[in-house]
Amino acid sequence: MRPIVIIPSRLASTRLPRKALVDINGVSMIERVIKQALFAQIGPVILASGDEEIITATQHIKGVRAVLTDPALPSGSDRVWAALQEVDPHNDYDVVINLQGDLPLFNPDDLKAVLKPLEDQAISVGTLVAPIYDLNECNESSIVKVACAFPENNNLARALYFSRQPIPWGEGQFWHHVGVYAWRREALAKFVTLPPSLLEQREKLEQLRALESGMIIGCHSIKEAPMGVDTEKDLALVRKIAQCQS
Repeated sequence: MRPIVIIPSRLASTRLPRKALVDINGVSMIERVIKQALFAQIGPVILASGDEEIITATQHIKGVRAVLTDPALPSGSDRVWAALQEVDPHNDYDVVINLQGDLPLFNPDDLKAVLKPLEDQAISVGTLVAPIYDLNECNESSIVKVACAFPENNNLARALYFSRQPIPWGEGQFWHHVGVYAWRREALAKFVTLPPSLLEQREKLEQLRALESGMIIGCHSIKEAPMGVDTEKDLALVRKIAQCQS
C-alpha cells in the first residue's frame, strides 16, 4: 500500500463557529491534527480547505502541503478527492486516508491501524471503532454506533450498518465509530460520483452511501475513541486533557 493522508477542514461549523482555528492551549485545533498526522509517518500529509484563512494559518507548519479547494464542495470526502487530484495527478498513491480536522487528540498509532482492514482485498474502505464504556452514550445521537462483531482474539470485522441509535439489539459490546477512513483510491473515486443515498439522508451518515452502493467497510478496533470537538463543552474538555498531556 502507498498511503497519503488528507485532512479536510473548513471554518463553517454551525455548533462551534470557526472551530478549525480555535485555540487549544496556544495551538490551533487544525495544527494539532496536522502534527498528529505527521507523527504517524505513513505518507505525505495534505491539508484540504476551502478557506484561505485556514491555509494561511498553517503555512508555518513544516512537512504539510496545503491545497485550496472549492468552498462549495458538499462534503469532506469531496474535498479530499479534489485535493488528491491536484497533488497526485499520476496516481502514485493507492490508499487515501481521510483524517477529520476536529480530532486534535488523535493517536498517531491509530492512523496506522486504519490501514489494517485493507490487507483484505475484498475491503473497499477501512475505518476505526472503539468500545462504548458508558452505556448512556448509546442513546446520544451525536455518537455514531456500528453494527459489527469481532471474532475472539481478532480486532478486524466488517461493518454491517452505522446508526445514531443503539445497535445491535441484545447483550454485548457496543461500538463507537471513529470517523477516520482509509479508502482504496478507486473506491473513493466511485463514491464521490454517487448521489446521497436514501439511508444516508435519513441517518445523516455519509458512510451509509458506501454500504448502499455495495462497498465493504472493514473495522479495526482501538482501545478508546479520541475526543472530537463539536461544541464549546467538547472544547473545554479537550483543553483540559491537552493541558494534562503537555
